Amino acid sequence: MRHLRRKLTLRAHDDQIVLVKRKQERVEHVWMKAFLWALYLPDYPTLSVEVSVDDRYKPDVVSTDRQRGRPQFWGEAGHVGPDKIEDLLPRYPGTHFAVAKWNRSLNRTQDLVDPALRNASRSAPVDLIRFPPDSADRFIDEKGQISISADHLQRRRIPAESF
Repeated sequence: MRHLRRKLTLRAHDDQIVLVKRKQERVEHVWMKAFLWALYLPDYPTLSVEVSVDDRYKPDVVSTDRQRGRPQFWGEAGHVGPDKIEDLLPRYPGTHFAVAKWNRSLNRTQDLVDPALRNASRSAPVDLIRFPPDSADRFIDEKGQISISADHLQRRRIPAESF
């Protein structure tokens, strides 16, 4: 993997991304953003990292519908509070959400989203993802190429029709 000071240059699906690790940020958080980007890039080719699309919250990974200006996909990596989840899931019912945690059980992550889903009428799924502690070694080669798929992960999809 190619490190430039606090920058990570990574590639997936014939695309490239440069992520900057902020001083207070854990490297696992940067990796999770990269993994979400690589995992969902085939479905959402306009994915970006840390681009504001909401007046209150900034997603870690996002793809917006250029015509409507609303997010099609919203990915959260690492710490995310219940207030944010409870606000976003009902407000963006047609947005595919993914909540990823580093080495945290899917049941604990589901406990975070369940209260928001009880009050939401949604037409898009919510994915819960657990990245194992050896994810960087498993999914990123020495040249910064990310190779990851849902088959490599513990992932639980909560389909829209289950809300």
